[in-house]
Amino acid sequence: MKVCLLGAESTGKSTLAHALAGHFNAQGRTAVVVGEVLREWCAREGRTPRPEEQLPIAQEQEARVAAAALAADVVIADTSALMVAIYSAMLFADGTLYQFALAQQRLYDATLVTGLDIPWVADGLQRDGPHVREPVDALVRSALQRGDIPYRVVYGSGAERLENALVALGQLGRTPQPATWTWACDKCSDPECEHRLFRRLL
Repeated sequence: MKVCLLGAESTGKSTLAHALAGHFNAQGRTAVVVGEVLREWCAREGRTPRPEEQLPIAQEQEARVAAAALAADVVIADTSALMVAIYSAMLFADGTLYQFALAQQRLYDATLVTGLDIPWVADGLQRDGPHVREPVDALVRSALQRGDIPYRVVYGSGAERLENALVALGQLGRTPQPATWTWACDKCSDPECEHRLFRRLL
């Protein structure tokens, strides 16, 4: 099983990825986390990649996931080529990576999008700031919808977020939503609608 976590910066993707791997390993299943190649690249090079360097990073991300899938029962991808495509389009107005990224995204068994309900935290490496989270979140959802790729949004913190992710994956014995599931109303998939609701709750 290949699970992909997508989302804006500082939305808990890495924490959730390792929590999921820990859960599956505790069940006796071999689970591994494939980290973010872009983050590794930036740390190594000390800069953000240029336009011509984006595609090789996206390809390496998916190559590592494919290699991990040969040896593990469960692979948790802490991002995918789709996030590279989104940032490439944002920073360089280059949308050419989307075709490759969406084709690769369809190979995952499940795609989870991390919600914006946890505080933004600076990490001193490559984060742009809290003001980019909502635009990136909207771009993630738009790309997935455009590619006709089913996804679930995961909210909560700590154990609650892990449980919600497992429910989304159908791992708690509850019936997961089928791939053909549609929104209960025509506004539920609208990120702005969702964000306004969350702001009221908080």
